[in-house]
Order: sequence, then C-alpha cells, then structure tokens
Amino acid sequence: MRRCLACLLGLAAVVSVQPQQTVKYGVKVQPGPMDAVLLKDYRPESSLVVPETRVEKARFPVIDVHTHTFMNEIRTAADVDQWVRVMDEVGVEKSIVLTGAIGEEFARQVELYLKRYPHRFQLWCSIVTRDIEAPDYPERVVRELERCYRMGARGVGELTDKGFGLQEETRPPGKRLHLDDPRLDPLWRKCAELKLPVNLHVADHPSCWRPLGPTQERTPDFQHFNVYGKDGLSYEELLARRDRLLARHPQTTFILCHLSNQGNDLASLARALDRFPNLFVDISARDYELGRQPRFARRFLENYSDRVLFGTDMGRETHMYRMWWRLLETPDEYMPGRIWWRYYGLELSGETLEKLYRGNALRILNWN
Repeated sequence: MRRCLACLLGLAAVVSVQPQQTVKYGVKVQPGPMDAVLLKDYRPESSLVVPETRVEKARFPVIDVHTHTFMNEIRTAADVDQWVRVMDEVGVEKSIVLTGAIGEEFARQVELYLKRYPHRFQLWCSIVTRDIEAPDYPERVVRELERCYRMGARGVGELTDKGFGLQEETRPPGKRLHLDDPRLDPLWRKCAELKLPVNLHVADHPSCWRPLGPTQERTPDFQHFNVYGKDGLSYEELLARRDRLLARHPQTTFILCHLSNQGNDLASLARALDRFPNLFVDISARDYELGRQPRFARRFLENYSDRVLFGTDMGRETHMYRMWWRLLETPDEYMPGRIWWRYYGLELSGETLEKLYRGNALRILNWN
C-alpha cells in the first residue's frame, strides 16, 4: 500500500512540472502537424461562401496619380503601348508617372511617353540631391526644376524621406537632406509659382519602427522595410517635420502618398487635413489599410472627398486595377488581399468615387 502511494506521489510530482495547457475560448490547444507550418507559408483556404463581384472597368474614368517606371519595367515604345492597352481595358484615362528622374533621363522619358501619348500620361520630375553643402545648391535645385518644367514636367515627386533624408542612408546623421531643410525653401516656393504639385513619401508604415518578430503587424514580405534600431529619424519626428514644411509653405500643394503613412490612424490624418489646407493625400499601395476598416475608411473618404486622390503604385496588371475597383465600389466581404488580413468592400457613393477617381486630380493638378 505504501509502494502504491509512493507511485501516486511520484506521478503527482511529474504532473506538477508539466507546462500548463493553453485554453483559448474554451478549446484546449493540442500539438499536431500544424505546429511545423511556418508563418510565412500559412495560406489558409477559406470555406466561407460569399458574393463575389467582378468589376471589369471602373465606374468613372480614372486618373491614376501614382505610377512609376522603375526597375526598367518600361523601356520601349512597345512597353508603353501595352500599358495603354491595359489602361483602356480597365478604364484608366490618364496615368501620372513619377519618373524619379532629372536631366537626360527625364528627357528620355518625355520622348518615350509624351511624344506618343501626350493625353494619356503626365510626367513628374525629381530634384537635384548632389553637392548639397555647396553654397549654390538652392539655386541649382531650382534651375534644374525649371529646366524639367520646360521639357514637360507638371509635378515633382515622389520624394521620399523614411528617416534617412532624400539620399537614404548614404550620408551620416546631421549631414542628411530632410524635406524641411531650409535649403529646399526656394524649391518649394518655385513649385508654388509654377503651380507644380509635390508628391511626398514621408515616413513609412508605423510597424517599420517596431522590432521584427512574432508581434510584427505586417507579413515577412515587408521585413526589408524595417528600420528598428537604425540611426534614422523616428516616425513621430518625420511627421513633425512634415507639419513644419506644410506650415512654412502654405501656397505649395503637397500630396502625401500612401495616406501619409497614417492609414492605420485615419482620425490623426483627419486632424492634419483640417490643419493644413494645402495637404492632399493619395491612397496608393494602402489597399490593405482601407480594406480592413471599411466602415471607418468609408466615412473618412466621404468626409474628406475633396482631399483624397486615387493612385496605385502597384504595377500595371489588369487584375491589380480590378482589385481596386472591387474594393472601392462593391460591398463584397472577405476579399483576398496582399497582407495577412482580408479586405471588405467600401461601396463608396458615386459622388465620392468620381472625386477620388478623377475630379480632385482635374482640380488640383497642373494641366497647362
């Protein structure tokens, strides 16, 4: 009897050191084959059966204010012809090409696009960012802007500062050119004089300033954008510099792309729009922000329907454009997206759609 009791006591001792079993909402979590599946490989196939609306063409003609020609994707006349065919197929009337170029490269793109399709494309130029310590830098940056303007540039951007200045990480802290640098003030004044809107990429998704690991909000596909622990400016400081720039140049029209990287906090973005009448935003590459908060996003887009422009920044394939039309125009639910979470359609009103798709672009961009 004593031996059995000892056995029982020994068993009790073993049980007492076992980890406590996890219970989630009344279900005991148990080990199994799924434990070996990596997060980056997890692609659940939903059993949910919901309506799917296929929108072949946008409800109104669209002006896409945020496209690029980077990485040699568009190099020949045939490439441009193919892009125009896709635009015709999905209902894009005109594309704004943020060339990222000045000098000879900008002239090459003028020849490539505007000579063949002057009414289908508008080109925006970049700015000079070399030899910024030279005393004549403010004059040189304005002079090159004027030269690009004479060649056909009708806007400036996308100019990007994710915390390391306009030259990214090629210069040490304290030597970087940030958007609110006084040396750029003559440039912003000249943009206002020539009625050239400016597209700015300020900061990045706020998750980029959080450590990589199991609590990261976005999937591993975006980990190369992470700046945690690096010597750049903080997310908050970048927004503060944005605000100083907007306040110092109220006559210049600034379009902050990607919902000014505040798509996760539209109430905060709304306060910035209320404060700065010269601030506009585009929705490019932030489908995943709008699609996960459809009711709040719809209210935001309707309340600020005069301040938001449509843009893609996601290539030029037909299915990409049609994904946008479905997101913005339909009430469809649980749509597959680019991020971990699913999207829900915004079903925007016709009045809001027309302003978003083209009305605001016609009003604030330079069409002379």
